[in-house]
Amino acid sequence: MTEKRAVIAITKRGIEIAGKIIGRMPETQTYAPVKFENPSAQITNWFEEPTSQLIATLFNKCDALILIFSLGAAIRLIAPLVKDKKTDPAVVVIDDGANFVISALSGHLGGANSLARQLSAFFDNCRPVITTAADVNETIAVDLLGQEFSWSIENFCNVTKVSAMMVNEEKVGVYQDAGEKNWWQKKPLPLNVEIVGSVEDLKSSRLKGAIIITDRLINDPVILEKSVVFRPKSLVVGIGTHRDTKIEAIENGVRSSIQNYGLSFRSIRNIATINRGVVVQGLKVFSDQYNIPIEVYDKRTLDSIAVPNPSTTVKKFEGTSSVSEASSIISSKGELVIPKQKYPPDLTVAIARIKF
Repeated sequence: MTEKRAVIAITKRGIEIAGKIIGRMPETQTYAPVKFENPSAQITNWFEEPTSQLIATLFNKCDALILIFSLGAAIRLIAPLVKDKKTDPAVVVIDDGANFVISALSGHLGGANSLARQLSAFFDNCRPVITTAADVNETIAVDLLGQEFSWSIENFCNVTKVSAMMVNEEKVGVYQDAGEKNWWQKKPLPLNVEIVGSVEDLKSSRLKGAIIITDRLINDPVILEKSVVFRPKSLVVGIGTHRDTKIEAIENGVRSSIQNYGLSFRSIRNIATINRGVVVQGLKVFSDQYNIPIEVYDKRTLDSIAVPNPSTTVKKFEGTSSVSEASSIISSKGELVIPKQKYPPDLTVAIARIKF
């Protein structure tokens, strides 16, 4: 997507409403028919093509569309364009009197609900209209859980099923052993939600569904069938390399270490390593390919960390007795969960878990 947000107005009154929006959201692009062109209006784009054509173009390149016309017209215009909740932009509809701001599409993942609430505050006596069941019932919105922490959902196919259980007040178990703990801001938890002490507890017949928040692999099909698995960014991968270590070796070492210890690649927050002034090219390519940032530390800082597997050879060549273990511990401010793994001829990998 190349534009963050676009407002489309098709009446003179709608153009006035669009002007108020751009006054509060100056980064927003605004569109109105060229027949209403007015140099004093706060419109950034005057369009000549049919409205349906403009919306089809913007639908595929915007994060959010704000349509200032009737809900029925909006539905007819976007209906041929809708694909799925993971890719559709947020669509918000505002009536010509700015009495209601309606979250019409992608309320949760797309952010239409929060956008509707924000926009409604721009106008007097205006109400946001939110119809998603989780919001109406003030229960856990499964598809949004952990979004502010950049958690990822491993098995999106179960989201609709567990969401339905949540809003229908069926018993749902929650197990968490990694990641941020403050994901539920309201107190107390919904009455149908039960915190359990182990993954195995989720097999109980009284629990119709489950939410699992972990960086560990879950392989039990009985548990997976009823669960949505969230991957928090809870792991730091410490890496020691030579200056010419290739990406293939780095990827093999990281994936092998993660898999051998039953952890999830999706839970890697960042890479940590020694500061040599220039990042090893293979490591940079790996970082760019998987969008995993790199943190670097100087040799004195690394050498000040007590590690289980120091190396006199590494001390001789790098000025510190540990790179992979020390860097992962420093970056995570947590505990080592995978000690140094050696991958000949020139790679070491260690992984630490962040303490939240």
